Amino acid sequence: MTIPSLDATGKVVIVTGGSKGLGRAMALGFAEAGADVVVASRKLEPCQLVVDEIRAMGRRAIAVACHVAEWGQCSALIDATIAEFGRIDVLVNNAGIAPVPPSLLEVTEDLFDKTIGVNLRGPLRLTALAAKHMPSGGSIINISSKASLHPTSFTVVYAAAKAGLNALTKAAATEFGPRGIRVNCIVCGTFHTDSLHKSIPTEDMQTQMAGRVSLRRIAAADEIVGTALYLASDASSYLTGELILLDGG
Repeated sequence: MTIPSLDATGKVVIVTGGSKGLGRAMALGFAEAGADVVVASRKLEPCQLVVDEIRAMGRRAIAVACHVAEWGQCSALIDATIAEFGRIDVLVNNAGIAPVPPSLLEVTEDLFDKTIGVNLRGPLRLTALAAKHMPSGGSIINISSKASLHPTSFTVVYAAAKAGLNALTKAAATEFGPRGIRVNCIVCGTFHTDSLHKSIPTEDMQTQMAGRVSLRRIAAADEIVGTALYLASDASSYLTGELILLDGG
C-alpha cells in the first residue's frame, strides 16, 4: 500500500483572491508543497509581490489581474494560465467580499450585485472554465464561510452568496465526478485576516469571539493550508461534494 502524500510537486494551481489573507497563505503553501501557482486578484501589484515570494522558493508563478465578477476576466484568467502552464490541476475559488448592510430594506442593488458577483457568479464561471482543462485527478476547492450555515441580518447577502457556493460545490461535484474531477468546499470560521481586523478591531472584541470557539482562539491564516493541500491531493481521492467545516469547534 502506498501512503498518500500532500506533496503538490508539478501541479498547476490557481488561487483567486491570492494577494492577501487566506488566499496568500494558500498560494504560498501550495508553492512550498511544490506547485506552480497563478496568483489572481483585482489589483496586479499585490499579486506580483506574492509571485516574487513564490519564485524565491524556486517555483514558477504568474500574477493575473482578475475581477472574478466579470465573466470576460474569468476567461482571461484561464487563458493566461493555459498559455503559461498548459493545464490546470487545482482551482481555489477564494476571492470574496462581505459588505454589511444595515438592514434588509437598506440592501442596495449595487451591494447585492457586487456581493453575489464576487462570491458566487465568479466561482461558478471559473469552475466551468477551469474544468475544461483539468485532467482526471483535478480538484476544485471553494472557500465558503460559516455564515452560510448560520446567517444573520448583518451577513444576509454574503451568507446567501456563500450558501449558493455550497450548493454549487455539490452540483459541480456531481457533474464533473465522472471525469475524475473532485469539487469540495472549506467552510471557514474565524481567521486572523485584514477583513477580520477591520470589522473586529480591538483585542477585547477578538478575545470575546475566541471565547465562543472550542479551541479558544482565532485561527492564523496559514491554518487553512493543510486542509487545502489535503483536498488537492490523492489523500482525498474519494472525497467530493463535501463541505469541510474548519472553525475550531
